[in-house]
Amino acid sequence: MGKVLRVSQDQPSHEVVWEAASVLRAGGVVVMPTDSVYGIGCAMLEENPGRVCVFDIKRRDLSQTLPLLVADHDDLPRYARTVGRAAVVLAGEFWPGALTMVVPASDEVPPEYRAADGTVALRMPDSNLVRELIRTVGVPLAVTSANTHGEAAATSGEGVEPRIVAEADLTLDAGPAPLAVASTIVSLVGAEPTILREGAIPGDQVYWAARSSTFDE
Repeated sequence: MGKVLRVSQDQPSHEVVWEAASVLRAGGVVVMPTDSVYGIGCAMLEENPGRVCVFDIKRRDLSQTLPLLVADHDDLPRYARTVGRAAVVLAGEFWPGALTMVVPASDEVPPEYRAADGTVALRMPDSNLVRELIRTVGVPLAVTSANTHGEAAATSGEGVEPRIVAEADLTLDAGPAPLAVASTIVSLVGAEPTILREGAIPGDQVYWAARSSTFDE
């Protein structure tokens, strides 16, 4: 059975962060809490065996892509090829938080982490634990919800399926996720923002913030 460590999202211990980062750097898979729901993921490393393991554990088609969790606002222009005014405004308004933005991927995103259309989904979670883990690993984390594909997302450590805990290299248990609702996903690829999934942040709030960015131009 995979190892389980208790941890605080707000004040994570250095030892737990370091152990989880070591697992991720070595190509391992970690189940982790976020502000929204629990996720399972790996480090955004080229030819990382952990990426394939994430899909195997989740029982999801390998042709799909994994969203990337980032640690800081500076990561947006680093991993997005183009950053429009709307993306800047939305990041300022909702990051850190439960908003995932689909943007054109920069060359720093390895091909296996990009969608077929060259985009990548980026989110900065409101979790000191996850952001510190990303900084320690040195690259974003490719993370999807910690559940069998098609099943409900886990909203607490004890809610993660035992099979997933057993097959992951490490599980970080911080109790209930604060929001217990998946993130809202918005595409910023077209001329207008498009809500792909409404989650913790209402779509009308996202639209209003994005459209207000044009008022200043």
